[in-house]
Amino acid sequence: MSETKKKKESFFSYKGRPLVRNGNILYYGNMDGSCVAFLQILGDEKMQDLSVGNKVVVQLLSTDTSLRMKERILKKSEKNGLYEALNIASIWLDRAETPSDAAN
Repeated sequence: MSETKKKKESFFSYKGRPLVRNGNILYYGNMDGSCVAFLQILGDEKMQDLSVGNKVVVQLLSTDTSLRMKERILKKSEKNGLYEALNIASIWLDRAETPSDAAN
């Protein structure tokens, strides 16, 4: 595989998972997994010269495309700030990837 193709395929990552942004929408997690986090920045505030998201909706979505969109939403929350939103998304994805110990 050529070096330029490797660069095009790599994504920015947060805590070891891919993070992709398009405008005010972010997808966090691996689309090959069972779940991915969908983050939508609803509001922002100016801090010096930067626009910082201060109101973020987080949804944990199933990647099963056979389900309707309403059925794909597993969890939903609203957080103050992008850090809090990514933090809860990371926790949800960790829990979704870890098998339950309830069977033992």
